[in-house]
Amino acid sequence: MSRKNHHVVVLVLDGAKPLDVGIPAQVFSNRPSMPYELRVCGAAPGPVTGGEGLSYHVAEGLEALEHADTIFIPGYREPATTEPPAAVVGALMAAHERGTRLAAISTGAFALAATGLLDGKRATTHWHYTKALAERHPLVRVDENVLFVDEGDVLTSAGAASGIDLCLHLVRRDHGVGLSNHVARRLVAAPYRSGGQAQYVPRSVPEPLGDLFASTREWALAHLAEPLTLEALARNARVSARTFSRRFVEDTGYTPMQWVLRARVDLARELLERSDLSVEQIADRVGLGTGANLRLHFHRILGTSPTEYRHTFSA
Repeated sequence: MSRKNHHVVVLVLDGAKPLDVGIPAQVFSNRPSMPYELRVCGAAPGPVTGGEGLSYHVAEGLEALEHADTIFIPGYREPATTEPPAAVVGALMAAHERGTRLAAISTGAFALAATGLLDGKRATTHWHYTKALAERHPLVRVDENVLFVDEGDVLTSAGAASGIDLCLHLVRRDHGVGLSNHVARRLVAAPYRSGGQAQYVPRSVPEPLGDLFASTREWALAHLAEPLTLEALARNARVSARTFSRRFVEDTGYTPMQWVLRARVDLARELLERSDLSVEQIADRVGLGTGANLRLHFHRILGTSPTEYRHTFSA
């Protein structure tokens, strides 16, 4: 994607939830380090009644969508019994027809589903509303066990904080892992959580175990150039390999070795973006051994080659 500024619009509907509005507004905020331009609009200019006792004042109406590259639809209250305004549905459909990317956070999926653009596609929403979404829009393939779903030009996320994961995912898609990591550091957020990770674990996970796993992931990231085995990771976490493997999948959505491989590919991406190292040197530095091995995993995970990736995302 070009380095020119990408126009992001956050569409605030009646009953909009404050965190759902704030996440894309914060991630894509207008600042020198961000190749995005942010605008906020409503169905019409003026006050918009929000959820949790808050309200918003937006300067623009639906005309702001006409030049958007990406539109975010934050979640709102009572989605199962509230029809989005027909003008909003029509404006979203027209924007999509122009090639605009549409992304819903939490219950914003209901407004996106009302356009029919999710019919036949996978989608998610806050776990509390997944059954209602499936009942209201039976042609949508609702997945209640994921943080977000990327269907290319239409995306949906689960509740609240998973909106951060969706936004970081889009930054990675648009401008690479280096900028995404920069944004994550600014937000003090996890750089990457798998979209396939469960929305919540339906039983308690002992806090010390979670702390150990976080520490082990940090340790692994600092030792990617070295041989990393399941046994070595479990030993660092001071649990059995079986326990480590099972809990790791619950925490991240990946097996330990899948996570290590993706961490290595992510580090390779950042080095391709920010250094002049050769593919062979990068492969050695990230623990993939040879350029051929790096190329193999790069293509399997990203569908492109290291050289093509460098050409696309290097400064």
